[in-house]
Amino acid sequence: MADPKGFLNHGREVAKSRPVDVRLKDWNEVYVPGSLLPIISKQASRCMDCGIPFCHNGCPLGNLIPEWNDFAYREDWSAASERLHATNNFPEFTGRLCPAPCESACVLGINQPAVTIKNVEVSIIDKAWDSGDVEPQAPERLSGKTVAVIGSGPAGLAAAQQLTRAGHTVAVYERADRIGGLLRYGIPEFKMEKRHINRRIEQMRAEGTRFRTGIEIGRDLRATDLKKRYDAIVIAAGATTARDLPVPGRELKGIHQAMEYLPLANKVQEGDYVAPPITAEGKHVIVIGGGDTGADCVGTAHRQGAASVTQLEIMPRPGEDRAPHQPWPTFPMLYKVTSAHEEGGERVYSVSTTHFEGDEDGNVQWLHLSEVEFIDGKLTPKPGTERKIPAQLVTLAMGFTGTDRENGLVEQFGLDLDERGNIARDTEFQTNVPGVFVAGDAGRGQSLIVWAIAEGRSAARGCDRFLTGASELPAPIRPTDRSLMV
Repeated sequence: MADPKGFLNHGREVAKSRPVDVRLKDWNEVYVPGSLLPIISKQASRCMDCGIPFCHNGCPLGNLIPEWNDFAYREDWSAASERLHATNNFPEFTGRLCPAPCESACVLGINQPAVTIKNVEVSIIDKAWDSGDVEPQAPERLSGKTVAVIGSGPAGLAAAQQLTRAGHTVAVYERADRIGGLLRYGIPEFKMEKRHINRRIEQMRAEGTRFRTGIEIGRDLRATDLKKRYDAIVIAAGATTARDLPVPGRELKGIHQAMEYLPLANKVQEGDYVAPPITAEGKHVIVIGGGDTGADCVGTAHRQGAASVTQLEIMPRPGEDRAPHQPWPTFPMLYKVTSAHEEGGERVYSVSTTHFEGDEDGNVQWLHLSEVEFIDGKLTPKPGTERKIPAQLVTLAMGFTGTDRENGLVEQFGLDLDERGNIARDTEFQTNVPGVFVAGDAGRGQSLIVWAIAEGRSAARGCDRFLTGASELPAPIRPTDRSLMV
């Protein structure tokens, strides 16, 4: 604990955002470049180096937060980067995208604003890249074993990097045209510029990981054929089956899943389109779903020049303080104002869509809704609250129900599913098929990026033990471990 009075002498300061009228004109990250470095040492000094660091338990990766906070306070960036990478393959991803359950578990947060753990993390890794501390770590010798990783999201990339560094020959299969999964096409550029993915891919290539894009296992290549080619397989295909909204008028044109809408905006930034095939320009936009994906749709619609943006959520508005049933150090459901919400639009809570109304050409024009309330534990429409709002583009951001079952991957491997429809696995992350492992949302269900990376690392260890009979990779996060959050 470098400064025992740090948390008494310094208040919480976070990264500064660029003015709304400026950032809406581009797709760059919303934060002022370099705004953290002048304040980050003082912010790191607020860490109390607790005897029992609950932030460890709040973080699914088990990040060594007090240790790298101390190094950041001392401005020993190389040591801070080493401690950060000891548990996290991609801190530049989590430092930008994670909702920071570690901060919810921060001991200082009991009666003061928590340490800005997420800001310290991203400062350390950005400094490490700038100073050349992030280098390829190629294995000293090869094992002669081969592994296929299906999916290149955070779970797949983490598993691939760990297995490559253990000496195995690893190939990552991705059905999209570029590596990154939802990091590439589901996360808007203004939340994370894709250069951060690109340089990690180059690091992994230099370490020996191979990448195969445009190949969907189950369709372009049968799972059984893949299993014959490789000694082991890690499935990290995500939970990409989107939850739909089966109400009258759903078939109208202009109603899209969020993951139909967001990737096209990202493809414009990649140079694939001059303008996206689905755009919010000049339209009244409705986003159904109040989570992070919904907020991504809101921010994207703003940048495309929407006439109006309204976000609907069926649940009541969360409180701004912890509810009694979500005490410290659990991860509470709180009212959040993201950068996208700062940019405008309306948020409507406790409402449910009843049907859509279109024009004579089959284009959606109106969304009909009613207010809902809990009666005997069930959300029930409130009589007399029905109304309609203009809707020329509707995006459905209501979450995901499981891994893709239409491409044949699950059936061709002969995989068992658990009671929630996810791919079942044991404590070593191995499925019912020997040599086939599963990590991330495909086995866990829709979750956070920190869980994806943690499970990718853990599945890699289980896979390494299968291939070699032993493993020097870090001990796994058990599938049943829920830490202090869901």
